[in-house]
Amino acid sequence: MRKLQTQGVHHITLTGADRQSSIDFWEGVLGMPFVFDQPNLDNPREGHLYFDPGDGRLITVFTNEDRKPVHDRTPTDPGCVHHLAFAVSLATFRQVAKRLDARGIRHSGPKDRGFMDSIYFTDPLGLLIELACYRFEPPRGYAHADVMIEAHRLRVARGDYNIQEQHLADAIELLVERSQQSLSEDRSPKNPY
Repeated sequence: MRKLQTQGVHHITLTGADRQSSIDFWEGVLGMPFVFDQPNLDNPREGHLYFDPGDGRLITVFTNEDRKPVHDRTPTDPGCVHHLAFAVSLATFRQVAKRLDARGIRHSGPKDRGFMDSIYFTDPLGLLIELACYRFEPPRGYAHADVMIEAHRLRVARGDYNIQEQHLADAIELLVERSQQSLSEDRSPKNPY
């Protein structure tokens, strides 16, 4: 028996309402360029819209002009999607609450997640959307996941409840020490003062 190794999210497809409400939300609120449009090849009564969430991957939406937005919270039963999270810059994150308020969109306000900050709101169909901003940048050659696994190991070893900024900083230091050579024989902290 062998694994089916994935290499990233290819796309996520959602069931939307009508075409224009989908475009208005995904591009008009979240700024995702509308990059491709064709019929749903499995159901010719539906459209299939494609949006770029900012990393070249795709969010796609099946639309049908007979479906209208329903504002109820989408189900959170086992097997259902709880929420979708999208990355934003710190500059954007600091503007999210104000910009949602200007549109009259209710939101959670900023949430401290230790390793990132988040804010939550629902799309016009009741799907919970999270806009998230990491509190760190990984060292050159590493991904956010590399820092997260090191920070997790440090958190567990120290008996801490959740990842905090000190775990991230120490994880980044460890990764740099492993990957970047130095002419110094002793790379331990020093006090030059």
